[in-house]
Amino acid sequence: MSRIGRMPIAIPAGVTVTVNGSEVSVKGPKVELKRTVHPNMTVTVEGSEIHVTRPNDEKQNRALHGLTRSLIHNMVVGVTEGFKKELDVNGVGYRVQKTGKDLVMNLGYSHQVVMPEIDGITIECPNANKIIVSGPDKQKVGQFAAEIREKRPPEPYKGKGIKYSDEVIRRKEGKTGSKKK
Repeated sequence: MSRIGRMPIAIPAGVTVTVNGSEVSVKGPKVELKRTVHPNMTVTVEGSEIHVTRPNDEKQNRALHGLTRSLIHNMVVGVTEGFKKELDVNGVGYRVQKTGKDLVMNLGYSHQVVMPEIDGITIECPNANKIIVSGPDKQKVGQFAAEIREKRPPEPYKGKGIKYSDEVIRRKEGKTGSKKK
């Protein structure tokens, strides 16, 4: 039995969960998230807990069991607390700022890189070298943060670029001069 899939998901106060066939909808104080789960998985709400069960021990069903439970748990956490990713911008002249609903980045290119805010995601720039991406959907937050990082990934020699705050860049030593005879 899946250790993760077996665990019940506690429903906090102020959150309502409805299951309609294979569609699960979680409504919190601010936002509502919906997700269609695999038809093999059975999702039931018993009191203040959500249980995910599988029909048999086939390989696909075992894999889907823990995945489905994790996805529903992330929905419950998302509508109550939300998710956030922090990115750091390192480099001389590299700056970011929020202009209206757009994120404007100076990343050493001949032009500014502009990324519009998508719905369900909020962008904050507390200073010129930090970006905070937050929202209720874990997948959307992670994807948007990855797209921002992709505009100028960190390089291993000087560490310039956009990196996650908790990411460690493995640094390389530069070239050494060749010996002349």
